Amino acid sequence: MSSNRRDFIRKAAPVAAVATVPVVAGGQAVASDDGGRGRGHHRPRKEVHYPGGGEPPENPLFSPIVTYGDMVYISGIGAHFEGDIRAHTDHVLSEIERYLESVGSSMEKVLKVNVYLNTLDDYDGMNEVFRGRWGDEPGVRTTIAAAAGIPGDSLVEIDCIAVR
Repeated sequence: MSSNRRDFIRKAAPVAAVATVPVVAGGQAVASDDGGRGRGHHRPRKEVHYPGGGEPPENPLFSPIVTYGDMVYISGIGAHFEGDIRAHTDHVLSEIERYLESVGSSMEKVLKVNVYLNTLDDYDGMNEVFRGRWGDEPGVRTTIAAAAGIPGDSLVEIDCIAVR
């Protein structure tokens, strides 16, 4: 083999390897830095969703629903009315279900749930309402009691991550 041919192969192999490696983010193949030329793929992008479709009048502290590709992130939802842990949990889970459905997801597609209780004394009551709301194969869950309580006098706050 001639020296020129060896030099060509040595230089070309790394370039070919870089050109064929797919880039994956959020479970979707996306174009690498080719400027969007010729691949037909697109990069997922962050989208903020507001219940009812209207944006808040001023810059909010956080977004209630964010999607990124097929991923769905629901911020913590509490229940800010008089009631017991069962009523608060039912209200929060109904709001989560409504939020998920508004972006093309469902309770069955939830992967991760975080539950924040005002007190661990409410653990059993919360579980009574929580059980069965997520389909036959619920996602993973973490439950804690918030040391200083939950803002707005809610007995429970729940956030989650799902797919569409």
